[in-house]
Parts: sequence; structure tokens; C-alpha cells
Amino acid sequence: MHFFIKKNYIYSVENIQKVDADEIFCDDPAVLAAMESFGIKYLFPWQRLVIANIMDAASGENQEILGNQIVLLPTGAGKSMCFQIPALLLSGPTLVIYPLLALMTDQQRRMEEGGIKCVVFRGGQSVEERENNFKMIGEGAKIIIANPEVLSSSNLLERLKSVGIKHVAIDEAHCVSEWGDSFRPAYLELGRILKELAVPVVTAFTATASPEVLSRVAEVLFEGSAHIVRSESDRPNIHYYVRKVACKKTAALLLAATEERPMIIFCGSRNTTEDMAQELNTAYGAETARFYHAGLERDEKIKIEQWFFNRKDAVLCATCAYGMGVDKKDIHTVVHLEPPATAEAYIQEAGRGGRDGSVANAILLWSLQDGEKFSHFPRESRNAALLRFAETSSCRRQVLLDALGAEQAVCSGCDICDSRALKADCSAERKRIQKFQPFRRMNRFFSLYSGCLHNAQMPACRIPDEEEIALSLLSLADRYFTEETFEPVLLSLLNRIGRTLAGVNVWEHNSYVQIMHSLKKRSAIRIMAWPWKYRIALIKN
Repeated sequence: MHFFIKKNYIYSVENIQKVDADEIFCDDPAVLAAMESFGIKYLFPWQRLVIANIMDAASGENQEILGNQIVLLPTGAGKSMCFQIPALLLSGPTLVIYPLLALMTDQQRRMEEGGIKCVVFRGGQSVEERENNFKMIGEGAKIIIANPEVLSSSNLLERLKSVGIKHVAIDEAHCVSEWGDSFRPAYLELGRILKELAVPVVTAFTATASPEVLSRVAEVLFEGSAHIVRSESDRPNIHYYVRKVACKKTAALLLAATEERPMIIFCGSRNTTEDMAQELNTAYGAETARFYHAGLERDEKIKIEQWFFNRKDAVLCATCAYGMGVDKKDIHTVVHLEPPATAEAYIQEAGRGGRDGSVANAILLWSLQDGEKFSHFPRESRNAALLRFAETSSCRRQVLLDALGAEQAVCSGCDICDSRALKADCSAERKRIQKFQPFRRMNRFFSLYSGCLHNAQMPACRIPDEEEIALSLLSLADRYFTEETFEPVLLSLLNRIGRTLAGVNVWEHNSYVQIMHSLKKRSAIRIMAWPWKYRIALIKN
């Protein structure tokens, strides 16, 4: 908890007990409002602290200290309560700034379900829609929802200045740094907009921010002066896995069959989301998966959001356009087909899982090309943190927390810290079968892997990667195979594993080509010259 920002005040709230309205007599208006509107029986200490700061600053008490506030709470910790409850209690409306239309729509739905009257300002609205919004504000609407771009309108800003806004909440505030300096310049205008609105309290909320990002957010929004409130950053119910693979789509197909759903597969491009969804529907049935990206029409997005929200067995293939703050609580698996640019972005997207408190697996698919790409970043840069995460030999959870400048934590689940009984058993058995002839070794190896997978029912995120399996097979018969003769042997084993796990054959010739290309490029194998011409040999480090 060390940040070097002017007027930096940090509370340690880990040991404060939560307020429970069922156990004690309580006349705290914040707790009572939470019970009445949301059926929430208690507020966590960090929620209560943030709410108290907002209410105090709005009333003029400690406004100089508390008026500009950055709140870091882990995904699923109830950030929205921190501004929705004050909105019910303040004498004027609260302006909430969101980054995405999907998030605005989702939050509007949730607020209306909780009985909070709200209005939404977005681009493309008619004069009649805008006037109706201002009529609702005059009639007591508690929350005004907008995005940075729509607030750039001077006409709208002038109208909003007259409605008596008491609090501005900026959700997903890391976007100020992540997007403002690249493709969302409207975020860099928020500091000026806040000054024009002259609102007594401004609170920026985020789940993930490194010290560098925090400093940038404070600089843009608050001229460098910010009050910081944070709880622990770790989400113990998120278990982190990295699968080093050459064939990412094939790996994702297996994960879709073996990991618990609902599942999100985050993709790096719009085309990839569509291709991945089509592959899943071909393998497992037409209603298995759908895709979601920024190129869809608004009505299409709403239909897909509702489809995913109501399904317990669905797979959504999405770009980062989906998920930021959208409250689907029961996502059990988050797969990344391509890594995001920073550790913060990865934590944010992985945090879509397990928002109901259940265990969720976050699985990053990492290729040789990913390692090469991220290795070009300076070693201590924010971008290089994901390289450290993917290629560390120590706890992955702690690498992510270190990237945020956060606390030390006991790992509750990552592939390095977890015991890997399957791998140990297979490794021991492999040593015992070295004395067999090559074909007998192959048959024994086939039985070993199929038997372990069937009996242990290990999830796909914990089984050895396809390159490991290829190298294990080659180690049993070094310089025995050519590329041509090795292909049917490797694909036979991989598809046996695929059928055991998923009931389908997913490995094909292109998969084999990708695996062999990756092994050659990372100098794990070489093709021999005379007298072992064309034979595959292992390169031992």
C-alpha cells in the first residue's frame, strides 16, 4: 500500500468488522438504504469507508481532503454500491461515467431493478430523448449515466451544470490511462469537464491499477492530488493457469469441453471471435457459443448479452468490448486466446469469473510468438509484466500482485503452486518404460496418458501441453522418427486424449505443423543430417 501521490491518504481497513443490520440495531442510513433497495444485509468496511467519505465531502466536511478520491477494489467487491447508495441519500443527482455502451445498458438495468430511477445520455439520441431525460432529472431521477464522449458536448454540459449534480463517479477509471493516451482522447478531457461541472465530490473507481496508472489517473482527473482508498487486491477464488501451446484454437476447443461453464474466451480480434464461435458450434452443437465484439449493432449486442446472462452452459467468444463491469456472477472459466497488453488488463478480464464467490479458473494460452512479442518491451515496463507472469517459475498470483504494487499473498490456486500429481505420476512411469523397444514404449505411453486422464479426471488446464507430450514421445525414441512417421503417432495420442476429455477429435495436420514449427523455433528439436538423415533429434540444454 505505498503510493506517491500528493495528498495521498490510505486507510488500512482489513481488520474492521463488517456492519450487519441483522445482528445489531442500526440506524445508519447507508446500511438501511442498502437493505431497502438491494436486499443487502451488510456493507464491507471498504464500502462503508468510501460511502462515508462521499457523504462527508458532499456536505462540505473535509471536502479539501476527500473531494477527489480514487478507490481500488477487486472485481466483484461491490464498487457500484459505493456510489449507488450515496445517490439514494444525496439531495441532488449522481453522474456516473462508464466506458462502454454495454456496461451502461447493464448498469441501467440493474439500477432500475433496484428501484433507482436513472437516465442515460449517449451519442445519437434525439432532441426528444434528451428533453425527456432532463424532465426525469427534474422529477427526481437519482443517477445520470453517460460516457466521456457524450460529455464533450458543450450544450449538454451546460444543461448538466444546472441540475445540481452532487457526486461524479468514474467507473473503470484505469481507462483514463489505458485508453485516454491512445484511442479515447475524450478521457483526457474529463479533468476539464469535472472543473466545469464544479461538483463537490468526484470518485474514480477501478479494480486494477499499478502505481504508474494510479499516478496518471490522478494527474488527468485531479491535477495530481488524490485521496486513495484500497482493500486487498487479491481475489483468492480466481485460480490462474498458463498453458504453453502452439495450437491455441485447438486448446480452446478442449477447454470448452472440460472446464466448467459459463465460460468466456477472450480473443484479440473481431474475426477471431467469430472463427472461434464457429469452431465451437461445429464441434459441440449450434447453441454452444456466440461471439461479441464492437462491430455488432446495439440490438445484436443486447440479444447476445441476454443469451449469455440467462445460460448456465454457454461459451461467449468476445473481445475486450464485453465484460468490463457487466455483472454476470456465475462465470466459472475465463480463457484468453491472446494475451492483453498489460497485467492490469489481464486481471480485469480474468476477474469476470467467480463474481458469486465460487472458484473460477483463469487460463492464459501462451505461445512462442507471444513470448517473442512481449520480450521486446523494456524489462520493468507494465507490458513486460505479462511476460513475467506467463514464464515465471514461481507463484503466478504473486507476479500479478507485484505488477499492481499490491500485497504479498498466500497462493490459493495457480498451476505452479498447485500439486500436479498427473505430471509427477507420468514422469515416474516414463522412466520405468525407457527399457522397452520404441513401439512398446509408444503403446505403454498411450495407455499411461489415457489411463491417467480417465481415472484422475484432471481438467484440461492442468494436463501437459501438446509440445510437452511431443517431446516426451520423442524422448522415448530419440532419432527414431522422421517428421512424416512421427505425425500419425503424435496425432493419434493427442486425439486419444481429446476423445477422453471432450469426446471429439480436434487435432489435425495443421496442428502438427504448428507444433513442429514451434519446437524447431525454440530449439527443442532438430532434423538430423547423414547418417541419421531426416530423423528428429532432441536438443538437450
